[in-house]
This record gives sequence, C-alpha cells and structure tokens, in this order.
Amino acid sequence: MQFGIFSVSDITRDPVSGETPSEAQRIKAAVAIAKKTEEVGMDVFAIGEHHNPPFFSSAPTTLLASIAAQTERIVLSTSTTLITTNDPVRLAEEYAMLQHLSDGRMDLMLGRGNTAPVYPWFGKDIRESLPMALENYNLLHRLWREDVVDWQGRYRTPLQGFTSTPRPLDDVPPFVWHGSIRTPEIAEQAAYYGDGFFANNIFWPKEHYMRLIRMYRQRFEHYGHGTAAQAIVGLGGQAYIAKRSQDAVREFRPYFDNAPVYGNGPTMEDFTRQTPLSVGSPQEVIDKTLTFRESFGDYQRQMFLMDHAGLPLTTVLDQIELLGSEVVPVLRRELAARRAPDVPDAPTHASLVRAKYGDAEPRQPRPNANRGDNVTGGSPYQDTEDARR
Repeated sequence: MQFGIFSVSDITRDPVSGETPSEAQRIKAAVAIAKKTEEVGMDVFAIGEHHNPPFFSSAPTTLLASIAAQTERIVLSTSTTLITTNDPVRLAEEYAMLQHLSDGRMDLMLGRGNTAPVYPWFGKDIRESLPMALENYNLLHRLWREDVVDWQGRYRTPLQGFTSTPRPLDDVPPFVWHGSIRTPEIAEQAAYYGDGFFANNIFWPKEHYMRLIRMYRQRFEHYGHGTAAQAIVGLGGQAYIAKRSQDAVREFRPYFDNAPVYGNGPTMEDFTRQTPLSVGSPQEVIDKTLTFRESFGDYQRQMFLMDHAGLPLTTVLDQIELLGSEVVPVLRRELAARRAPDVPDAPTHASLVRAKYGDAEPRQPRPNANRGDNVTGGSPYQDTEDARR
C-alpha cells in the first residue's frame, strides 16, 4: 500500500494572515513538501497540471524532475496530466525523459481536467474531449511500446515511421493511472489496458465513486487482467490533523470557510459527514480512512491533499509530519492485516521490470533513426513516388 501527498497547486490567500504567496514561493513550497513527504516515510508525491491562475503547475515534468534530483526514494506522479490538450507525442517524450532522470521513480495519472477554457487555449474543442482522450491515450500507449509507429487518427496529424525518444527506461513504459470523477468511459479505458484507476474521492459522497470503481473492477476482470479484487485502485482524500480534535476544527475552520472550492457552501461539519474530508485527531483520521476499504475494497494507493486553501507552508509541513508519524504507520499496519492475500501491490518500475524480464537483463534501446522524413514527418520515398506519377 502506497501513501502520499498530492497537490492541485493553488495559490490562495491565507484568510488568517491575509497574505497571498507569490508563484515563486508556491513553486519552492511544492519542492519542500515533496522532500518532507519522503522524509516522513511516505511513498508518493503528485502534482496537478493547470494552465490558468490561481494555479502554478503548468509544467509538471519540469517540477518533478527538479524534485527527483533532490530526493532518493519517493515515487513522483501527477494529478492530473491532461491527455486531451497535450500532444501525446510530447507526453511520450517528456515522461520518458522524467522516467530516466528519476531512475524509474515515477508514474502518471491521465485525465481531462476540470477547466473548460483550457481547450480553446490549446486549439481544442471541449465537445470532443472524450473521444480525444480515448484516441490520444491509444497513441501514447503505442508510442511507449513500439519502436516505430505508423498512425492516423482524427485529432492530430498522421505519423509515419515515427520513433519517440528517449525510449522508456529498460524498455518498460511508465505505469499509468486514469483519473475520473464522473465518466464511465474513462473507467472502461483503464480496465481495457489493465492500467490503474484513480478516484480523487474528495468532493462527493462515497456512493458516487463506488459506482465508477465497481465498474472498473468488473471490466478489469472482463478483459482478463485478473480478478475484480486484483484491479489497481487509487483514492484521494483530505485531512487536517491536530493532537486534539477541537484544535483541528478551530484551526482549519477559517481555511475551509474561505476555500475557493467549497467556501460559502456546506458547513465544515456537514462536509466532513458527507465526504471523505477528515478534520480531527490522528485517531479520527485513521478511523475515517479505514472506512474507505469498506466502501471500495482493497486498494493500492492513498493520497492526501494538504497544501490547499491558503494554508501556510509551515502548517503544511507540520501536517505532513503528523500524517507520516502518527497516521500512516497505523494505516499501513491495519490495511495490510485486512488485505486479501491475492491483492497485488501498486506497480512500480522495479516490479514491472521483474514482470517483463524475470532474472534476465532488461533491454536497453539504442538510438535508431526514424523510418520517416525527420523534416516533414512523411515517407522518405514520397518524392520518388510523386515523381513517378
């Protein structure tokens, strides 16, 4: 079972101090948060992708590469990488490069995001978002597994004899999670490829996410990747922790009440009853998180959102310390004791290499020129063929 921190990268005014951090401060804070996540013994740090204020993470691979250089063990991921408005060729290149730089300590979560204007900003039509997501991932999947790709689709120019570089580390593609909060077709996509499915499990009651996860598990089994119980599931969650429950409620209330995503809505008490948000003592956070398994079955990755709503960096680092020292060790022990014996761990680069090669040495691809024309992307024989006509 993996535990970690994920960030949406918001830049929000602190309602207590009245201060709003700069972009530079928040970017540096994200690095500090990732390093703290590793320091306290957790397994994963993930950052979202946004291209509009008040968010800063428009280039997640750049940020994660910097973090990779400053850490040793933690897995670096995304929450989410936009499969619709990014060119799948660039995704193949950038995340393979990150895979090499991190020595395989990475994976990624793909999704469509929740910002409608991003589509026209990148020349895309939001009405085509779902078929675009399906087609783009089909191409990305092939680019990481085939040394030379010929491809034609609806949403980008054709590829003829194209080789994406660098090739994946050890010729093993990064593991992919598909994130969705509402779309059964994305759960179907994750199941079809045998990939992971991540439900952010933040804003809505558990029943909403249960339907998607149940469908994903059933279809994972249908496509022959294993039993429904062996499907690879990740969950999000939010927490604010203090030694005493009443202190947690008092300290977090102004941040909850003024948060852009749920401020001026339900009361904090109603929200914690109706959603996975936990505000309380370490034991209360443990007890609530353990209910996730009762609702969703055994799963492989639990992520927590903690650096949002204007919380200052010092507070976030204290929260991660409490989470890593007093909450996660108990959750590891309890969830391991309850897990069915045939449920797999979350895939890692090392486990994927073992699955592919066993005890043999992994293949290390060498540079190989594209069959196509590197200037136009077309066939090198096209001019000759045209001349013959």
